[in-house]
Amino acid sequence: MTVQVIVLNGGSSSGKSSLARALQELLPEPWLTLGTDTLVDALPPALRDGGDGIGFAADGAVAVGDTFRQLDVAWSRGVAAMARAGARIVVDEVFLGGPASQERWRTALAGLPVLWVGVRCDARTAAAREAARGDRTPGMAAAQSVAVHRGVAYDLEVDTAAAGPAACARIVAARLAG
Repeated sequence: MTVQVIVLNGGSSSGKSSLARALQELLPEPWLTLGTDTLVDALPPALRDGGDGIGFAADGAVAVGDTFRQLDVAWSRGVAAMARAGARIVVDEVFLGGPASQERWRTALAGLPVLWVGVRCDARTAAAREAARGDRTPGMAAAQSVAVHRGVAYDLEVDTAAAGPAACARIVAARLAG
């Protein structure tokens, strides 16, 4: 079966979004990129300040409430519905819950051909990228660089600290080609 969904999982500032854009440029078919930032940006402001939504602590920790969890399930099911309708999708995700996050996506994507890609980046490089971006809470990248991968199973892993987005995209594309 031809892969319909590519799930990129990695910590903040690991290079997932750059990899997704490189894949869009490289792959011959059109691929939509949707991810956790898309979901967070779509939330009403009141749900971006913690509580029942999503909150970002001063040390980079991320906390999610019940309303966010419910919307996150709806989000993943909606992305899966788009794939079932024929869209090719790159999911740019941060598995804050490790294997439980992956299971939520596995459930939503059941029956679809999926390529699970771990996007690794050492904490030091991710922290430097985070600082250069200026739009992330300091400490988030370092805290997530290893934690989001614990207990998660992948078909393929790439290291964005060792290779740039285009090179990592070629590795993913080669896997898609068989």
